Amino acid sequence: MSLLDDRRCIVTGASQGIGFEIARTLYSYGASVVLADLDAGRVVEAAAQLGDRAAGVQCDVTVESDVAAMVDSAAERFGGLDVLVNNAGITRDASLRKMTLEDFDAVIAVHLRGTWLGIRAASEVMREQKSGSIINLSSMSGKVGNPGQTNYSAAKAGVVGMTKAAAKELAHHNVRVNAIQPGLIKTPMTAAMSAEAFSATEATIPMKRAGEPHEVASAVAFLASDMASYMTGTVLEVAGGRGM
Repeated sequence: MSLLDDRRCIVTGASQGIGFEIARTLYSYGASVVLADLDAGRVVEAAAQLGDRAAGVQCDVTVESDVAAMVDSAAERFGGLDVLVNNAGITRDASLRKMTLEDFDAVIAVHLRGTWLGIRAASEVMREQKSGSIINLSSMSGKVGNPGQTNYSAAKAGVVGMTKAAAKELAHHNVRVNAIQPGLIKTPMTAAMSAEAFSATEATIPMKRAGEPHEVASAVAFLASDMASYMTGTVLEVAGGRGM
């Protein structure tokens, strides 16, 4: 058997970058996967690249009815839900002086409200099954803080606190909740950084390189599997040693 045979999964923010790589990795280990994203056309195309055990659905993770429909769709399609990966995220970087209230609220809404809505909806299904794994994507920005990211750093720190609180609530239902904090990873988001900023950040990493999306996806696959059956409320850093 493969690591994740017969597992039924949802990955949010899955049309590109780390989210797509997570979905691809879970699929490669035998899982059935619903890829969810705000961009309906792109996420359907992304799911088609994986195969017949994958489906793409449109979802705005900040909208309660969208998240409920996403979970219901996966549970109906697969007959249950074993894994939720809360990966959807945005950035609206600016200094404290220049950041607008709208940009602050947008980042908080996607990362905190979106993650909370996902945990709440998925755990309703998982409680009944008495099993499940929820994996929340935080960031090293939430541990060390980044200038120009007061919104993002606060949101990602909040994801860690939410993970631990939910893990304590759901442990007696055999539902595990863990988080991953990626560091500098090569994605479309980090590709927007200037070459100078990217190099300067890379120089602070003990392993002296940026990470690849598949290195984050491998940690997700581990937490989704029975290999992590006695792990809940943990935070795994996938950061090359940055922030130690």
